[in-house]
Amino acid sequence: MRRTLVLSLAGLALTAGVVAGCGSGSTSAPPNGATTTSTKPVPAESNPAGDIPDNQAYVAYQPAQGGFTVKVPEGWSRTESGNAVNFTDKLNRIEIDSASAATAPTVQSVNSTVVPVLQQQVPKFAMGKATVVSRPAGQAVLLTYRGDSAPDAVTGKIVHSAFERYSFFQGGRQVDLTLSGPVGADNVDPWRIVTESFRWQ
Repeated sequence: MRRTLVLSLAGLALTAGVVAGCGSGSTSAPPNGATTTSTKPVPAESNPAGDIPDNQAYVAYQPAQGGFTVKVPEGWSRTESGNAVNFTDKLNRIEIDSASAATAPTVQSVNSTVVPVLQQQVPKFAMGKATVVSRPAGQAVLLTYRGDSAPDAVTGKIVHSAFERYSFFQGGRQVDLTLSGPVGADNVDPWRIVTESFRWQ
C-alpha cells in the first residue's frame, strides 16, 4: 500500500511539471545566450552636403530702407555691407543687392554687362543661361552659372557651386537676389520658397 501511494505521488508531480512547462506564459532561453527578438534601428534623416532640410523654417527680411521683403531661412548667419546683405549657412548662400536703375534688366543686358563682370570675379566661371521667369512680384531675369565659392571665413574651404541670380525691377529700383549652393545639391524647393516670397513695398 505504501509503495502504491509513493508511485502515485511521483506520477502526479511529473504530470504537473509537464503541464507547467507547456503553459502559454512560459519562456525558454535560446541556446548560447542568443535573443529571439530583434528590432531594426530607425535610420536617421540624412541630407547630402548642401541640401537644405525639408523642415527648414523661414523668416521675413526687410532692409532698413524698406522697399521690399523676402523670406530667408531662419538661423542663417547675416552680414551687411552697404546695400548688400548676405545670409549663409554651411555651404549655402543668399546674397541680396539693391540699387537704383534707369531701366529694367533684360536677357540681353544681363549677358552683355553682368556676365563679363562675373567672369572676372568668379573663379572657374561656367555660363549657364539667362531667361525671363515669372514670380508673384513680377517678371525677373534669371541667370544661371557655376563657379567656385568665396573661401569660408572660418575654414577657408572653397566649394564649386551652382548659382541662380534673379534680377527684379520696379519704379527705378533693381534688386538682385543670388542663391548658391554646392553643385549637385537639391535645393529647388527652398530656392523656390525664397524667390516666390519676394514682394515690393
